[in-house]
Amino acid sequence: MDDQNKNLILATVLSFLVILGWFVAGPMLFPQWFPEEPAVTATTPDTGAATTEAATPGAAEADAAAAMETEALPEAPRLTIDTPKLSGSISMLGGRIDDLSLKTYRETLEPDSPNVRLLSPVGKDFPYYAVFGWAPGKGLTAADLPDARTEWRITSGATLAPGQPVTLAWDNGKGLTFTRTIAVDEDFMFTVTDAVENTGAAEARLAPYGIIARHGLPKLQNIYVVHEGIIRRTDGTYEETDYSDVADLAVVETEGGPAEVVDGTTDGWIGITDHYWMTTLIPEQGKPYKAVTKYVPGADIYQTEVRQPVLAVAPGTKAEVTTRLYAGAKEWATIRDYQDKVGIAGFIDSIDWGWFYFLTKPIFSVLHWLHGLIGNMGLAIIALTFVLKVLVLPLAYKSYVSMARMKELQPEMEALKERAGEDKQKLQREMMQLYKDKKVNPAAGCLPILIQIPIFFSLYKVIFVTIELRHAPFFGWLKDLSAPDPSSLYNLFGLLPWDAPALGSLTHLIFIGALPILLGISMWLQQKLNPAPADPVQQQIFAWMPWVFMFMLGGFASGLVLYWITNNTITFLQQYAIMTSHGHRPDLFGNIRKGFGRKQAPAPVADKGKAKKK
Repeated sequence: MDDQNKNLILATVLSFLVILGWFVAGPMLFPQWFPEEPAVTATTPDTGAATTEAATPGAAEADAAAAMETEALPEAPRLTIDTPKLSGSISMLGGRIDDLSLKTYRETLEPDSPNVRLLSPVGKDFPYYAVFGWAPGKGLTAADLPDARTEWRITSGATLAPGQPVTLAWDNGKGLTFTRTIAVDEDFMFTVTDAVENTGAAEARLAPYGIIARHGLPKLQNIYVVHEGIIRRTDGTYEETDYSDVADLAVVETEGGPAEVVDGTTDGWIGITDHYWMTTLIPEQGKPYKAVTKYVPGADIYQTEVRQPVLAVAPGTKAEVTTRLYAGAKEWATIRDYQDKVGIAGFIDSIDWGWFYFLTKPIFSVLHWLHGLIGNMGLAIIALTFVLKVLVLPLAYKSYVSMARMKELQPEMEALKERAGEDKQKLQREMMQLYKDKKVNPAAGCLPILIQIPIFFSLYKVIFVTIELRHAPFFGWLKDLSAPDPSSLYNLFGLLPWDAPALGSLTHLIFIGALPILLGISMWLQQKLNPAPADPVQQQIFAWMPWVFMFMLGGFASGLVLYWITNNTITFLQQYAIMTSHGHRPDLFGNIRKGFGRKQAPAPVADKGKAKKK
């Protein structure tokens, strides 16, 4: 087996083993907190004076989140949410943001498909909501402060909309008056400002918090390529935690319950992410806070929290704190603007860019720009393929030239094989000498494949995780480039009067669609330009490889298959042009007639060998 073919087979096998390795089953499993009073900076708004003090032990024994509840809550007034992208309501019981749907996204491609529902109240399937409140410090109890079961009253505003904030109020009857102002923009960002006014005679010590609670788990993707679970950035460090790892916190005994608490000082945020949607709490940047990940065993609740420092509110003064809540789709442009224009550091990392983030980020940026320019995501993928091919052309050109020259050496290599007979060592030595004499690098043919591996993985990641590809149409039957080709040989691509097999089914994988078949043909054509292996076994392996990969890649996202077809076609044209320029015009149809590679007559080298024998 010559070095070129050894390397080519090795690179190909390794690349697709890695591809299959990406489909490792992901985790499945299920969180609340009793606020504790940490060492904090307390501010008195009237004077701006700040003091740092130690926490008071046992000051946070109340159930501030009331997240343990699993039964339907009492009926309470609701306040409507109506924005260009969101619809829903806020419950006055705790001021919960617990009813939220995304106007611009549907569950399926069907015209009558319901909008994606992001948040849901307790009592419905998979409750998922955000609550805000105050934890008691020294001298106060939980009953003195508003929590998840406090019924607020509306003091201003009837509908929460962009430019139309609403204000809620609650009086504890003991000298503390609480107000909550909620605003929302035209995208997915809520701004919650909690304020407390002290009209009593004693100093009030209390700590604000925000909580996202999720009861149980919805249906997960359960594949390695997409992260579903907790995301967090703390002082420049980004981390992801799977649901299974969060559930493991239940066996860790810590003060205040099974939780992971991380201190933040400069910037950060924490939340829960799905494949395409997320809810994230964002404290005031540049101020200290605690980011908490928690699991409530027995109630199947996952919880993320932002705990703010304890505030010391003197009599006759007022204090307030602002927390943002992002609840919506993980739109790249929207999240980027919050990062760049609002100053939420590292917010773009909430999109799961993966290990090849240094490739996936720029690749998606170019793809997004091309889509804005062209207006069709499929055409943008084709254009992106041309851009990537231009970038790697200097490296690929040398490889294509080397492969063309290897093709030219085929007659001489056949002659060497006949002359060496069964002497493999002699054949290897003479082949290496031939490569040296002709200045050909047999390993150079692997370069295009090796270059394509990280690009392939990166584009696969981009197509699978970015919402911009979700339900993005191309032409004709391809209405979702993030899903496999729905057409099928089973009904002759719609010509026969019965439905194609369901996507993801074994029948669909066997009776593949039109796009995977085009992929197999493009791979076969490209293979015909490569030097034919001398060994018959290798010939058989290479002959079957395009059709095996056709089925392997047939279940991938159609956007990725479209990229691969375009890449193969461009590569074929480049190689064909280079080989023709070197005086070797490939005879593709001759190869078809003669099977797996044309066997050419021995070159003059063979004649010399015979002359020596005489």
